[in-house]
Amino acid sequence: MLQTLEVAYGPQTAVLWLARPEVRNALDARLIAELTETFMTLADDSEIRAIVLAGHGKVFCAGADLNAMRHSAQASEADNRSDAQALATLLHTIYTCPKPTIARIHGACMAGGLGLATACDIAIASRDTRFALTETRLGLIPAMISPYVLRAIGPRAASRWFLTAETFDAAEAWRIGLIHDICESEELDAHINALLGKLMLASPNALKESKRLIHDVSQHPIDDAILEDTATRLAALRASPDGREGIAAFLEKRAASWVPDPAESNDK
Repeated sequence: MLQTLEVAYGPQTAVLWLARPEVRNALDARLIAELTETFMTLADDSEIRAIVLAGHGKVFCAGADLNAMRHSAQASEADNRSDAQALATLLHTIYTCPKPTIARIHGACMAGGLGLATACDIAIASRDTRFALTETRLGLIPAMISPYVLRAIGPRAASRWFLTAETFDAAEAWRIGLIHDICESEELDAHINALLGKLMLASPNALKESKRLIHDVSQHPIDDAILEDTATRLAALRASPDGREGIAAFLEKRAASWVPDPAESNDK
């Protein structure tokens, strides 16, 4: 039974709502564990084709839970390592999820919240959202979230925001690549739903393989090995059932088999 998380299911989609609004959806051990388990479960669910991560209440996620921080100050290095590894596992689980993931961000997205947002494939924020990497003000560093934040904004932008711990707005977050788009608060759900609709037009297998391609190729030099690897990947997809169906549908000017029937969606 989930205590810190709510899952809302739609047609071939799931929305994971952080459900600790009384503490600004701060991350504690239970929420981290429930998020990790739920993402793993949804990754294996053939009925789910896309996942949205959102937060109940006034903010998306304010970072670490204060009680957890108090505990960490008194805990041993071994206990702190275990807690850190749990967060690292969660972020890697989101990042490697074979389904497209969208972060629905509003209000505030701080510290570990930025880790959640940048571990997702797509991040959309309301215009009123405030962001910060506050760790250095606490004598800490944004260690576990750094691979995902750096992937989004690069080392040059990180040099400022990691070091100064300044708060910045959604416009700046978009400028540095932290988020993909900005909209008004009242338009956030419509914007997310429009993205989900676009994802439903794509082959589930092609989406999974596209994610794997991004992960594998982005850090690899452009050499003979990567040329051979990418050619092999495309050839395999062209010969796959989804590849054959997608090309046939295009040539026959019809919807591919994986595209939801609008009539069925309306009935739901």
